[in-house]
Amino acid sequence: MNDYPSAGLRLRSEPGVDPEVRIVCINFCKWLRTRINFPIRVVIYLKKDEQIKNRTTKEMVTATFFAPYEKDVEQYIHIATGDYKDLIRERGKIDALYAMLESIAHEICHYQQWLEDKELEEEEAEEKGSQLVDEYAENIDSILEF
Repeated sequence: MNDYPSAGLRLRSEPGVDPEVRIVCINFCKWLRTRINFPIRVVIYLKKDEQIKNRTTKEMVTATFFAPYEKDVEQYIHIATGDYKDLIRERGKIDALYAMLESIAHEICHYQQWLEDKELEEEEAEEKGSQLVDEYAENIDSILEF
């Protein structure tokens, strides 16, 4: 995989994404770069919508990883953040932000499965994604680091 021109993890946020979500996601991605190798660049796009359409299944979802058949076709992650205020009302701010990070971690697990030419397995992504966010939470003073 060293023949690919771009490596790393990038984060892009469209206008309208809550600034708190954006900052917490930036910090999480900085931490992810110290823990995970990204030999083929993956870009995470934070979307302002409550849900986004999965390119493959056409279902409306809160997060998705586009996994092309070829490794030289750009893959990406979309994370819907538009339900942040609703999540705060339902769960509180910490849990709402935790949910955003879990979505990122879940899709990063799918990225890793894709790199290894594995089937994209939901149960594994849920388990490993949660573990990743738990590990992050244990290694920072507060998930609300601004």
